[in-house]
Amino acid sequence: MKFSLVKLSALAATVLLATTVASCSGPGTPAAQTTPQTTSSAPELSGTLNVFAAASLQQTFTDLGTQFQAAHPKVKVSFNFDGSSTLVTQITQGAPADVFASADTANMKKLSDAQLVAGTPVNFATNVLTLVVPASNPANITSFADAAKPGIKLVVCAAQVPCGAAAKSDAASAGLTLTPVSEELSVTSVLGKVTSGEADAGLVYVTDAKSAGTKVKTIPLGLAKPTINEYPIATVSSSKQQDLAKAFIALVTAKEGQKVLADAGFGAP
Repeated sequence: MKFSLVKLSALAATVLLATTVASCSGPGTPAAQTTPQTTSSAPELSGTLNVFAAASLQQTFTDLGTQFQAAHPKVKVSFNFDGSSTLVTQITQGAPADVFASADTANMKKLSDAQLVAGTPVNFATNVLTLVVPASNPANITSFADAAKPGIKLVVCAAQVPCGAAAKSDAASAGLTLTPVSEELSVTSVLGKVTSGEADAGLVYVTDAKSAGTKVKTIPLGLAKPTINEYPIATVSSSKQQDLAKAFIALVTAKEGQKVLADAGFGAP
């Protein structure tokens, strides 16, 4: 009887040991494989992004730049706003641009023809012209035709600038011959001459008229088919910040960017 109890005790100990081992390590699964594996995240964007953008984009792109920097704290966005043709000249002469946003497709094509555009430009907005006069309207202008009358100090953009090409096209559509006293290289310069009282009237984009608020009075051109300027954006091929450029363009073309542009008066692409 004593011998049988010893055998039973040994057998119970063996069973207990086997059960303990099985509970610590699943069937056919080495213990080392139960350790969770870590995954590496994408590197955080950093550096300075140089954006060359049409003057009419100053307000909206400044707002978008603030959003972009908030999302990427290690990034600084530097803007150069001017007439699209001036910006093209600067880039082709070696200015360090990462992104180019034009107020028309013609100037973007100039940059593409110079092989300075990476990939395919994307249209992200549209714009049209309107007539603005000082808030007091001293020349008593009430129509587009009034701006073409002798003695009226009209200011427009130069022909090589997108707003100048659109002004020429809109005047032709209206059957008018414009005799401006000044031709400016950016739409903001035209607006400035009107708000300062140097001009009786000026042709600017509807977005610029909206941003001027009560400083000007807006007079629609009244055209059945106004000239519509398309705004394309692209990465500059010589950029050393290609990832930053692509990320900023993605913001401009995404829902958030499109809302900022629409709120400023831009049309959809």
